[in-house]
Amino acid sequence: MKVIGIIPARYESTRFPGKPLIDIAGMTMIQRVYNQAKNASSLHEVIVATDDQRIFDHVQSFAGNVMMTSNTHQSGTDRCAEIIKKTAGFDVAINIQGDEPFIDPNQIDLLVSCFQQDDTQIATLIRKIEQLEDLQNFNKPKVVINKHQEAIYFSRQPIPYFRGKEMKDWLNQMDYYNHIGIYGYRSEILQDLTALPLSSLESAESLEQLRWIENGYKIKTAISSHLNESIDTPEDLQVILKKYFS
Repeated sequence: MKVIGIIPARYESTRFPGKPLIDIAGMTMIQRVYNQAKNASSLHEVIVATDDQRIFDHVQSFAGNVMMTSNTHQSGTDRCAEIIKKTAGFDVAINIQGDEPFIDPNQIDLLVSCFQQDDTQIATLIRKIEQLEDLQNFNKPKVVINKHQEAIYFSRQPIPYFRGKEMKDWLNQMDYYNHIGIYGYRSEILQDLTALPLSSLESAESLEQLRWIENGYKIKTAISSHLNESIDTPEDLQVILKKYFS
């Protein structure tokens, strides 16, 4: 099984323009993500997918692999699909978030291991929720899984609703999971996904993975204990700098 890691990187961002090129203690975010991905033993290739010449030139400056993609893509999934069309020979593509500079390479390897099962179409990671504030945070999507550890629904709301109990007691009653936003796809499945129209559930929750479930695709999950820290705003950057470099 040959696996490629793809890091979609856009310059434009509503909350943090130029985010991939921000400096984090002497190294840009995109270079940190790239370096972490290169340390994943399961990946045969790592490539940055961008539509911006500034990002392209910067990745080349540190001898990273990078390809230009269309500027009309609506999601990182679409950008990954374009890369797969241009690069032959890969069985699985891993969509690596470009705003997690400290992603654990072991997480990437864990995700790739899901594809050792021949029937895995799509895979993603989840993490057990330990804190009530994470359960209540609408910016941290939740996921419900079945007995085969496949995702059956994602929501920004706390799910499932535990009837008859106050929310502060829910975590003591059953396991709840946050979604970790890294995906793996069989190459042929990835092409199918990009041809699907916007779905009603996706539109309601603003979560693209609901489009796949709504169309009958199965999403295998693996549980990771690593705490992922993304940088979405300038305020997030300051928190990271203070935590790791002060």
